[in-house]
Amino acid sequence: MPWAHRSFWVAPVIIGAILALLSLIVSRSRLRAIYQQQLGESRRERLFLASVGFFVAVLVVRALTIAIHNDIGPFHNVSMHGRHIHHLVWGILLLMLVGYCWLVEIGTGSDQSWRWAGRLTSMLYGVAAALTLDEFALWLNLQDVYWQREGHESYEAMALFGGLLCVGVFGGPFFRGIFRRSPERRPN
Repeated sequence: MPWAHRSFWVAPVIIGAILALLSLIVSRSRLRAIYQQQLGESRRERLFLASVGFFVAVLVVRALTIAIHNDIGPFHNVSMHGRHIHHLVWGILLLMLVGYCWLVEIGTGSDQSWRWAGRLTSMLYGVAAALTLDEFALWLNLQDVYWQREGHESYEAMALFGGLLCVGVFGGPFFRGIFRRSPERRPN
């Protein structure tokens, strides 16, 4: 069973610890007021938290895969019955879990939903997207090209999605303003 081995828990524990630490720092410092003022809208807050989860997971997963590839530390691949279980699998399962939570309106930001559940599912969505897109080249080429030239497609997919998240967080008010503003009349 892969979950019985400590290698299975390394990435989730590190990612969870970093996200918990960041949450604790913000909630216990003067950053809390800034956070509430700037991210008061739940949609924007959820985009921000998804991007934080995404970028933390990208950094942790890339660091761990580099350590595994170069035999640094006690890290190694997770296998079950001799088959390597790619972190893409965990990303897909986590995306399915978050999607199901949102289908049953857990963490959706609606009035009936708990705010903490929305924050948690948003961060989990970002983590799941990172796990999945880090192996984009695998699902595009249908073969393990992680350390080959074709593996760079994963970097491009992660950069594109990370950029999309950032545009949603930082550009959202700007783009909403553009679409809401009526066209000005030109003088004759």
